[in-house]
Amino acid sequence: QIQLAESGGGSVQAGGSLRLACVVNGWFPRCLGWFRQTPGKEREGVAAICTDGTIHDYANSVKGRFTMTLDSGKNSVYLQMDSLKPEDSGMYICAASNLVRSGLEYLSPFRYTTWGQGTQVTVSS
Repeated sequence: QIQLAESGGGSVQAGGSLRLACVVNGWFPRCLGWFRQTPGKEREGVAAICTDGTIHDYANSVKGRFTMTLDSGKNSVYLQMDSLKPEDSGMYICAASNLVRSGLEYLSPFRYTTWGQGTQVTVSS
């Protein structure tokens, strides 16, 4: 049906960069999002984009530092993360949504029906 596979996580020093990738296998969803999860904290929407290339939103904590892009030729979306901070650490999870219109914000996890396994990001000071 549809599967999401993330890659690109790792360990970096504060101020460094990482580029995460999410490959979609199966039918392509209308929108994709990146979420991060840290033990003891609620799942946070980081960035979201729809398949027409529209970027809907970024979390305030990552604006100006993270960029989400879509490559339809590779059935993939990416999250370029620059100027990383220790508080950016967590498991980054790719999610897919087919909602056309909804009162839910694009960074709300309740929009999304399919989730990947995630890729770990660790930023040290």
